[in-house]
Amino acid sequence: MINSFPSIKRRTPKAPDANDQATDQVIGFELRRNDKYYAWLFLGPSLLVLSIFVFYPMLRTLYLSFFLTNSFGEPTVFVGLQNYLDLLTTKSYLASLQATGIYVVGVTGFTLVGGLLLAAAANQKIRGIELFRTIFTSTMGVSVSVSAIFWLFMFNPSIGLLNKVAVWLHLPAVHWLTSPHWAMVAVIMTSVWMHLGFTFLIFFGALQSVPKTLYDAADVAGASRRYQFVHITLPMISPTLFFVAVITLISAFKSFGLIDLMTAGGPTDATNLLVYRIYQDAFVDGNYALASTESIILAVIIAAITVVQFKLLAKRVNY
Repeated sequence: MINSFPSIKRRTPKAPDANDQATDQVIGFELRRNDKYYAWLFLGPSLLVLSIFVFYPMLRTLYLSFFLTNSFGEPTVFVGLQNYLDLLTTKSYLASLQATGIYVVGVTGFTLVGGLLLAAAANQKIRGIELFRTIFTSTMGVSVSVSAIFWLFMFNPSIGLLNKVAVWLHLPAVHWLTSPHWAMVAVIMTSVWMHLGFTFLIFFGALQSVPKTLYDAADVAGASRRYQFVHITLPMISPTLFFVAVITLISAFKSFGLIDLMTAGGPTDATNLLVYRIYQDAFVDGNYALASTESIILAVIIAAITVVQFKLLAKRVNY
């Protein structure tokens, strides 16, 4: 029987020759070069904005710190490191440095502990706990100015709620914002209250991600709640704890709005933190050289403490 279908010839694939390989290399090089252009095209606007509003001001600030300036911020006389030497030997600046240290340690410590305790409490299966979770996060939507006004009323010596409670408990009234000691306590309390919402939310999300099987195994083994918290909860949320510690500390160093609205650096410079001092020297007194020097020192302090945090705390983080 004669096959009516035409015979099909198999074609073996042709091996690429040297010209084809060279062509593919040229095309690949052109594509990579075009990708580089596209990358610069997309990164260009961001780099331009950063250069204008971040990199240039940083370099300009460093430049002005080596000069004396006039009231317009123009450099007049080159003095080298003399601004730094004079500043680090000034009692008022050292007092501001000490006040900033107390404020940063207080805000960071109480925010971390308070946020973690609130998150641990909200993580329990209790009836109506959703309402308390909403209340704990409510401070995230409150601006700095509104927070300052609210706590100014709370700290008012005559009509403030805190002093009314003190009188009701037969305790002496506290001059919150006029006493050097209590003014620092007042601004720390206000700042912690503002930071608690965000800290609570981050910690609560971390606690929700801890596997329940770990706690079930610990219950079977007879481990106490304290043991579970120290040896299970803290290691499992250590990356989140490290992250919150770093950003809270940096945010505390940059505090300005609360100080400006509540105490204006007083009384007797007890709350004159570094950022508020920079604002006063630059925009009130017109000493831009001194303000630039203080800005560079503050940046170095924040960078150094952040590096120390990464060196010491990162080793204790379990990923």
